[in-house]
Amino acid sequence: MVLLAADGVAIEAVYEPADSDADVTQDAAGRVPVAVVAHGFTGSAGRPHVRRAAAVFRRYGAVITFSFRGHGASGGRSTVGDREVLDLAAAVAWARRLGHRTVWTVGFSMGGSVVLRHAALYPAGAPDGHGSAHNVVHGSGPADAHGPAHTDAVVAVSAPARWYYRGTAAMRRLHWVVTRPLGRAVGRYGLRTRIHTSDWDPVPLDPAEAAARIAPTPLLLVHGDRDPYFPLDHPRALATAAGSHADLWLEPGMGHAENAADEALLARIGAWAARRAPGG
Repeated sequence: MVLLAADGVAIEAVYEPADSDADVTQDAAGRVPVAVVAHGFTGSAGRPHVRRAAAVFRRYGAVITFSFRGHGASGGRSTVGDREVLDLAAAVAWARRLGHRTVWTVGFSMGGSVVLRHAALYPAGAPDGHGSAHNVVHGSGPADAHGPAHTDAVVAVSAPARWYYRGTAAMRRLHWVVTRPLGRAVGRYGLRTRIHTSDWDPVPLDPAEAAARIAPTPLLLVHGDRDPYFPLDHPRALATAAGSHADLWLEPGMGHAENAADEALLARIGAWAARRAPGG
């Protein structure tokens, strides 16, 4: 399926039903929940680690995977977490148009920051189809012409707590890729990621600020203690901002994002969502 984000960018998306032999909790109308998976920077709907996560999540309901702008077969250029919130909103709205009453979002790394902002900017009960894409991206209100785009539970894996972090060698390399012409050429031809040349203006809502706005929507924060990009002060800062409604899992020996999330962890995430998402 090709979806259109609120600013007109074409987004490739894939829908997969729940496994036929899965023990999936249905609501009174027989509808199963659906997970919407937001990949990390340089990922896509077709990458092996994203496909592996989708296969595990299908044990707990249907799954939608998609490619952020500038990634995979989607149009546009990556804004590294800014306008990507519109891509996620389009995928969630599609899930609801397909008839799913319960939708939960799970994001990895950049996708983790996007699911946090999405949950803050698209609260349940917000008026859909009003405002502009500019307004929702920069935090002043929802904008979605495709119907309700709110989530019922949020999982952020390996997400940053603040922007412009350069405290690790991995993040200094990433900033070089994003901000330098030669780095963007490496991104395009080496990493298959097309990166926007403009700086953020204004700077989008900080992930920790977004986490503070999510309640009462259930929130799970997952982070590895061997993450080479973001040390443990990031998930702890997100948990502090979110308050008592958030669950924090610090995973021993885990590295970064979907590449480091093994099947056992993914299954635990799916089980958490099945318990915590309304109707699950």
